[in-house]
Amino acid sequence: MNDDEKWMREALREARQCLRNTEAPYSPLTPPPLDSPHSDIRQASSVNRQSNNPQSAIRNPQSDVPVGAVCVWQGEIIGRGHNRREVERDPTAHAEVLALQAAATHLGDWHLTGVMLYVTLEPCVMCAGAIWLARVEQVVFGAWDERAGACGSVFDIVRDPRLNHRPQLRGGVLADECAALLKEFFATQRKPPTTT
Repeated sequence: MNDDEKWMREALREARQCLRNTEAPYSPLTPPPLDSPHSDIRQASSVNRQSNNPQSAIRNPQSDVPVGAVCVWQGEIIGRGHNRREVERDPTAHAEVLALQAAATHLGDWHLTGVMLYVTLEPCVMCAGAIWLARVEQVVFGAWDERAGACGSVFDIVRDPRLNHRPQLRGGVLADECAALLKEFFATQRKPPTTT
């Protein structure tokens, strides 16, 4: 097993944490805390989502899409992250962003020079922007994202020649294993509830 596969297995381990989360996130079926500054907005939004989305009852609101990431520097993991959008109620809580934040905290600097990011799914536009801004040296990802990938599939942000920093890029590492985890997750999420 080469180093890229070794670190990608760590990213896969992190992705599986999404499936183990037991924390109770915000759910469209329960109102937000009364002291929330957005309780009226969230309650109205919940009503709209319930009435306009018949699939909402099928989806498990506690499960984030299983994407994991690790940041490696000098042969050591210095940052880990897995998707936490549902748990944190935060659209920016992607695995890559959380791993980059942890790495920056570890190094005490937002410049992540010399850091390699391993992620199980091709980064999206937001994450590709964060990778560029953090000056990550190399990005290695598993499965390609043909719908929203920003490292070669739909967009190619990190290799745009107009940018002042372009990390090295390698896609498709353990792609089948990374894609299988996502396919299994979405198949489970789409299953209709069983009636007894």
